Amino acid sequence: MNGIDYGIIAILASLVGIFLAGYFNRFILKQDCGTDLMKKISDQVQKGAKTYLHTEYKYIAIFVAVVAILLGAIDLGRGNMPFTTFAFLIGAILSATAGYLGMITATNSSAPTTQAARESLDKSLRIAFRGGAVMGMSVVSLGLLGLSSVLLITDQFVGLEDTLVYIAGFGFGASSIALFARVGGGIYTKAADVGADLAGKVEAGIAEDDPRNPAVIADNVGDNVGDVAGMGADLYESYTNSIIAALTLGWMAYEGSDMTPLLQSPLDGMGAEIFAIPLLIAAAGIIASMIAIFFVRTKEDATQEALLNALRKATWGAAVIIAIFSFGIIYYLSPAQISDYNYIPYRIFGAVLTGLIAGTLIGYFTEYYTSDRYKPTKDMAESTETGPATFIIQGIASGMESTLFPVVIVSGAVLISFYLSGLYGVAISAIGMLSTLGVTLSTDAYGPVADNAGGLAEMSGLDPKVRDRTDALDSLGNTTAATGKGFAIGSAALTALTLTAAYATTVDLNVGDFSILQPPVLVGVFLGAMVPFIFCAITMKAVGKSAFEIVKEVRRQFKEIPGLLDGESEADYQRVINLSTASALKEMVIPGVLAIVVPVVVGLLLGPAALAGFLMAAVATGFVLAIMMANAGGAWDNAKKYIEKGHHGGKGSEAHKAGVVGDTVGDPFKDTSGPSLNILIKLMSIVALVFAVAVKDGHQIIIDLITQLI
Repeated sequence: MNGIDYGIIAILASLVGIFLAGYFNRFILKQDCGTDLMKKISDQVQKGAKTYLHTEYKYIAIFVAVVAILLGAIDLGRGNMPFTTFAFLIGAILSATAGYLGMITATNSSAPTTQAARESLDKSLRIAFRGGAVMGMSVVSLGLLGLSSVLLITDQFVGLEDTLVYIAGFGFGASSIALFARVGGGIYTKAADVGADLAGKVEAGIAEDDPRNPAVIADNVGDNVGDVAGMGADLYESYTNSIIAALTLGWMAYEGSDMTPLLQSPLDGMGAEIFAIPLLIAAAGIIASMIAIFFVRTKEDATQEALLNALRKATWGAAVIIAIFSFGIIYYLSPAQISDYNYIPYRIFGAVLTGLIAGTLIGYFTEYYTSDRYKPTKDMAESTETGPATFIIQGIASGMESTLFPVVIVSGAVLISFYLSGLYGVAISAIGMLSTLGVTLSTDAYGPVADNAGGLAEMSGLDPKVRDRTDALDSLGNTTAATGKGFAIGSAALTALTLTAAYATTVDLNVGDFSILQPPVLVGVFLGAMVPFIFCAITMKAVGKSAFEIVKEVRRQFKEIPGLLDGESEADYQRVINLSTASALKEMVIPGVLAIVVPVVVGLLLGPAALAGFLMAAVATGFVLAIMMANAGGAWDNAKKYIEKGHHGGKGSEAHKAGVVGDTVGDPFKDTSGPSLNILIKLMSIVALVFAVAVKDGHQIIIDLITQLI
């Protein structure tokens, strides 16, 4: 077997995961959705989410078609079959499918979660978590199913070496969908959220989920299109790209390249089995996640700590299970002489374990800097007593400080896994970190379900104890969402680094080619360091522009609809949804084009080595900036909620007003620009890998033309 043949096992595991996602979906659909008013509001949220995604996918379909034609032309122009186009289309289609399925189930889950909260906290938690689990299992199952299928089909036509060249197209398709889904969804959700807060809570003085606010339904829609569909697409591409990087670097180690000392020396004696390891670990991760999902349950009137421990049992349980599975897989696949007399299997397993531990530690420190159970967020809440300015200053400082531990952890993971198994080990470490994604993403996607359930309880006028239960779940969801963002950022850094290494090996760069003493490389480094900041500026401004339009519309409705603020008339929710959709889709185009075009231009004009410098600098600044923005935004949000629990004067106090302002600033930090940076650095890396040969040849053509002109 050439290693890729083990994709059959990966396909079987994926099908089992899809079956479980379908089972959970049927479970959700059978639950009681509560009163007629609850059903009506839930239907409005689902309708708005479908409206957005259907419109967004029309725009994305045009982009996908154009890129597919371009990729096909490049393949045919070089005398190759258009398998890059085939892989690109499958990656894009399945990414969009996973996001859509997860979002639909999440919107279906809010009403049953609210209704269950009328009975018990445990039942409400299990329904919300299983709603999120559909997203988690859909992402990993469809990702591994698509990738394994493309590998096996392409291998039958062109052989292993060419298959590993074409498969980068799959990652390009996944990354393209992810960027548009994350940026567009992030702009939508935060524009609606900021608009609803400014016009509703700040100006009109009404509650966050008050049905009189015309933007309240759009806000609930945004939770799903941004934090479910967007996050799902984000981690789908991290998951598949980490496998692609491991396969590519494995091939380089197996065949040898100009970077062989960085690739092969710790793996001497390993054969084609190194291709099977990433696929089988990913398959085992699906099974481990399926088992761990059923660990989630709690007791009635559980504390916040008990609720958090209920989810920790699932994530930590999955990590233990996959560690056991991974050792068995690696030891079994190692040739007999290696398994019996050498420590290579332990080196590769050590890289897997390094990724698992790094992911867990990043999650812990993200929680520490964003949860209101710890000192940093409590100190931020205290700073509101002197106004919004000090609150914002404290939040930015805390976000900057929070970058220390994730950077040290990822740096340590890179060094340890590289020492153990070379660059291949770094890629395997990323797979280890993402191997429990099925359950990790479930804990993240659960958050918007709980958030929507709380809003539904408020808008439906249910007993206050129902809102207390949903608030407990929502508060837990804020913690898991922040942890999920930290996990996504950490995995993005490892994945982007391995993709950059795969690009460097593809264009046959020597280690000495990366010297910053070479002016083109130094220029590439400066440009790469700049791009994440320009990207964030564009997306932050996009949220501001869109929110401005929504605030104007909400003000108009308050003024022109008789009796709206008195509760005698119903707001025109659909108009705000349509406005949010149009604004988000318009503003997502430039960031998407920037991420795809800039790496190609840098490579063509400055050369392959300069592009490598560009990518490494973009990963470094993008990683740190993403952590800072996500953690600052999460801490602002949870500090505001800490005040709302009765601290520092509680709701309506001056401290609370300052908290609302800071939280409004933090919204695009944590839900638009910060998370989108994950995809930016991965997308630019996969674009470089897909167009590596074209960039190398194109740069030489440009140099020859300039030489002739001179």
